Amino acid sequence: MKVFGERRKTGGPGHSGDPNNKNSSCGGGISSSSSSSSSSRGGSAKGWQYSDHMENVCGYLMKYTNLVTGWQYRFFVLNNEAGLLEYFVNEQSRNQKPRGTLQLAGAVISPSDEDSHTFTVNAASGEQYKLRATDAKERQHWVSRLQICTQHHTEAIGKMMSHAEGQQRDLIRGIECLPTSGHLSSLDQDLLMLKATSMATMNCLNDCFHILQLQHASHQKGSLPSGTTIEWLEPKISLSNNYKNGADQPFATEQSKPVAVPEEQSVAESGLLAREPEEINADDEIEDTCDNKEDDLGAVEEQRSVILHLLSQLKLGMDLTRVVLPTFILEKRSLLEMYADFMSHPDLFVAITNGATAEERMIRFVEYYLTSFHEGRKGAIAKKPYNPIIGETFHCSWKMPKSEVASSVFSSSTKGVTNHAPSSEESLNQVGSDCYTVRFVAEQVSHHPPVSGFYAECTERKMCVNAHVWTKSKFLGMSIGVTMVGEGILSLLEHGEEYTFSLPCAYARSILTVPWVELGGKVSVNCAKTGYSASITFHTKPFYGGKLHRVTAEVKHNITNTVVCRVQGEWNSVLEFTYSNGETKYVDLTKLAVTKKRVRPVEKQDPFESRRLWKNVTDSLRESEIDKATEHKRTLEERQRTEERHRTETGTPWKTKYFIKEGDGWVYHKPLWKIIPTTQPAE
Repeated sequence: MKVFGERRKTGGPGHSGDPNNKNSSCGGGISSSSSSSSSSRGGSAKGWQYSDHMENVCGYLMKYTNLVTGWQYRFFVLNNEAGLLEYFVNEQSRNQKPRGTLQLAGAVISPSDEDSHTFTVNAASGEQYKLRATDAKERQHWVSRLQICTQHHTEAIGKMMSHAEGQQRDLIRGIECLPTSGHLSSLDQDLLMLKATSMATMNCLNDCFHILQLQHASHQKGSLPSGTTIEWLEPKISLSNNYKNGADQPFATEQSKPVAVPEEQSVAESGLLAREPEEINADDEIEDTCDNKEDDLGAVEEQRSVILHLLSQLKLGMDLTRVVLPTFILEKRSLLEMYADFMSHPDLFVAITNGATAEERMIRFVEYYLTSFHEGRKGAIAKKPYNPIIGETFHCSWKMPKSEVASSVFSSSTKGVTNHAPSSEESLNQVGSDCYTVRFVAEQVSHHPPVSGFYAECTERKMCVNAHVWTKSKFLGMSIGVTMVGEGILSLLEHGEEYTFSLPCAYARSILTVPWVELGGKVSVNCAKTGYSASITFHTKPFYGGKLHRVTAEVKHNITNTVVCRVQGEWNSVLEFTYSNGETKYVDLTKLAVTKKRVRPVEKQDPFESRRLWKNVTDSLRESEIDKATEHKRTLEERQRTEERHRTETGTPWKTKYFIKEGDGWVYHKPLWKIIPTTQPAE
């Protein structure tokens, strides 16, 4: 039964969609189709009809479009059954496709404070309609009808969620009740896949529904206090102790019985290790011959059931810092050694200070920065480096002939694809003192949170870089995200310049199939002295279409707001540099020579240096002895936890070896700027 609201004069335009057009079937007011069966509400009813019953309402409202167009009359229809608010150009076009549609489930309907006629409809998707009724009564009618519809459909989602949760619990129970062997077992990979994906889906839906409820409640009670954020919930499913940091590795029973492992260095011995800085003898370092390419899918394929079982226990947005991950997904090196890959092109690093002007030096830094990421990937498959033990260190160096540094500088006049041949060990020995040396040291300075410090310097060119990074990893469903919190500072002492920079986020995608890595996020480079800055964006691949590993950058002189260089391309393939003079050059990273680092043999390393510390784990992984590697890894981590408990009980603070905490960051104990005075050249 149709109930027509009292006719309202609007003074709108007199076309066929004009609210004042007497031929309009809605009479220019509100038409409400109610689910009420009351016969008292006849077609001649006057005034507004209020009811808790759901009503389909239609009528003209003014909709704010933008500053240019302003307010426009549009014909709106509230579809209660579908939970939609739709609008059309006019009433005559309502049989056509709507000009716009909002889902009302989870939406917030808010009367405006600016006047008595305006209100907003804020959809859960983030879209907003700003609407204006003819008067306060008409606004109240629309607001009340919209709120009733919104509440009904939001509660319906809750009921559906409860029903789906019950079905999902029955599914999990059914799978877990199956025998562990036989034709259909609880360890069947397809069933484990179903269990993991169904749980991840329900967790995601629960989080989204909870956020909608909080948002809805906050608008009903008033806006949230300034600075308040709505965060992901903690897991409703408690993780088994097997997955918490400090527990036994959970997969040994599924693989085989624990393997006997020689006892590692005792806690007492490790506690007595000297924590004083050690001077590394460069003569002990030799060119690295270690090749840890990670291109074998076998382990991941064989252990997929383990991955599925782990994923079924994780929560969307969950911090993975305290989750023990299975050993077979580990890369055969420490995170500290991975940071050394940033210096795989030391010739480009040293060439930064060769720039004749501040502009050229900033461009050279960006060129070096963008070429520093591709070497960090040791193969097509994404694996995770070892989490460094607190106090762990890594040392290495690079040597390159001075003549090669001069020839390797990227010139804006260079056309085509840039490529350089590597230096041989023989050529380095022949030139002797005609080499530049870049030294690198990294240390794990904190366990919780996990913070690493690293430092590199070239004494001959009076330049050094100091950085600290806190890695924060989160579970994102079918991928894992790692945020690199911290900053680095490059010091060019010959020019008295400092360049501050940040690092992008990293993502391990497709963790159930063939894991691969992409970088994402915006980073910045700034030199306060010269006024030059760079904005770099690592683009993640869109869901549909788009290229992988895309990066864009812009170098700008802030004082004049002039862009002096633009970059586009892929950070692991070809980069295109376009300069302000119109010239362009290309750098093919797949052909760019990598200078091998120089490291001391393991037998000459300190017990807490990365390669010696993780030697047993690395050797076991090379031999594909996963259980043995797991036991070695567990022993190291348990020793770290035991020592940490001991320090807590005795009130003994941890003493770092090479880095000193300054404010929120960590600084190398003997940086070059404390040894060599900074010069202030006039340009």
